[in-house]
Amino acid sequence: MKQIIYRFIFFKLLGWKVKGTFNTSIKKCIIIVVPHTSWFDFFTGVFFRGTFPVEINFLAKKELFKFPLGPYLKWMGGTPLDRSKTENKVDAIAKIFETKEVFRLSLSPEGTRKKVTQWKSGYYYIAQKANVPIIPIGFDYANKQVIIFEPFTITNDYEKDSKYLESLFKDVKGKIPENSYF
Repeated sequence: MKQIIYRFIFFKLLGWKVKGTFNTSIKKCIIIVVPHTSWFDFFTGVFFRGTFPVEINFLAKKELFKFPLGPYLKWMGGTPLDRSKTENKVDAIAKIFETKEVFRLSLSPEGTRKKVTQWKSGYYYIAQKANVPIIPIGFDYANKQVIIFEPFTITNDYEKDSKYLESLFKDVKGKIPENSYF
């Protein structure tokens, strides 16, 4: 029932389309969502993922997981991350993958909603350390479509792989176009 409501809101009321398919048999992956230009991307993501019968996760600082917000964030697929530890964040996140049977981590390689000239590399090194594919997804506000690209297995050549992944998004415009990566 919940999926029907999400589909009605996302597709009928908001008028979004989806281009591509999400391979639900992939149980562990990094989902990179580009561009990230507005706080509204969170809501677009919530409605988009609600249209699929698949769990998609995100990380947030552990302080947010206290009552009353904590149970809701966990229900939404959130996993707390202790950012105060001196442990390498890539290693800490890779360990989360080891402890879960299903973990599809959604994040933005831009790391902020502001205009950036370079992606942060953490997404890549998490995928490498956890040995999981990357699923690129574009939120194209200009065409009101979510673009699901084919899963990508890294080759361990960061420069080559990141250039390829970035190239997928060259025509994807964010909610605030001037903050889009390209």
